[in-house]
Amino acid sequence: MITSATPAILDHLSVLGDVTRSRILLSLERHELTVAELCAVLQAPQSTVSRHLKALLDCGWVMARAEGTSRLYRSGRDAMDAPARRLWQLVREQVAETPASLQDGRRLERVLAERRTKSQEFFTSSAGQWDRVREELFGRDFHLQALLGLLDDAAIVGDLGCGGGQVVEALAPCVRRVIGVDDSATMLQAARRRLRGYANVDLRRGRLEALPIDDGALDAATCVLVLHHVPEPALALAEAGRVLRPGGRLLVVDMQPHDRENYQQQMGHVWLGFAEAQMTAYLVAAGFDGVHVRALPPEPKAQGPALFAASARRSVTTNGHRSRRTITTNGNHSRRARTRVRATVRDTTSKGEKQ
Repeated sequence: MITSATPAILDHLSVLGDVTRSRILLSLERHELTVAELCAVLQAPQSTVSRHLKALLDCGWVMARAEGTSRLYRSGRDAMDAPARRLWQLVREQVAETPASLQDGRRLERVLAERRTKSQEFFTSSAGQWDRVREELFGRDFHLQALLGLLDDAAIVGDLGCGGGQVVEALAPCVRRVIGVDDSATMLQAARRRLRGYANVDLRRGRLEALPIDDGALDAATCVLVLHHVPEPALALAEAGRVLRPGGRLLVVDMQPHDRENYQQQMGHVWLGFAEAQMTAYLVAAGFDGVHVRALPPEPKAQGPALFAASARRSVTTNGHRSRRTITTNGNHSRRARTRVRATVRDTTSKGEKQ
């Protein structure tokens, strides 16, 4: 006696031949739902809905996932083979316009509206405590790490004065390449230990006033808590302009003016912070435009001076004192370039800002 396996399409016909199962599939095609929500949509007891869900799960028409203590169900149509999808399209056309299915659709909208209401009730009751709750659950700075995802993943970014590599470590997963430069061999050694797992990081030794980077090689650059150590910050910023492409962005983070003179002896600070007008003048003289300087909100536990963030764009124009060709490609400053930058800064900043 010759026997043959039942064609799969007949199994699918058996499953979809039940109106309740077709209504369940139609609802799950519109939205992911729990058993309780399906009961509300279909106005059916839980035992009935669970029984039909099991049959649909067994045949692959429905998929489930855990969400806390609940299970959410969704349509598995896209994972089915082509004949099964064509069969469902035929069934769907017949079932979707029935009075029962139309009423299911209206009840589904009400169920989803109740979800939104519950969410709104939570935020209404927790609005005053939400920052604390979010910090306890996810930490204080998770959103700052996430914002790095806005960076162009094809960008080449320089961290000028990279120190131990903390900023480089944050940038490396989000861009094509990071070039870190520091004048301290000890700091670079620490950075190499921190960054040994990143293949797209290039660490180089060099001074900020003579960066070991080619003209226009960078799409963006950072200079974080470095300039107060540099004897001539105007020249360091001119160098940053040289290594940025036209339109490239620079971000400077440093201290606002303060009177902690002990920093000069204890930590080798040359400058006791920078005023907004002073930093703006430096950046304009170095060939940047779109300069924006803003005070950063202090961290609750921070003990140091207040900080600022200055952002600017390397100007596309190259005429007059705004030209970035103030530094030769081998990193040596020309006497003429030094004179121009210093004169511009002297004319546009007030005296006595260097402590």
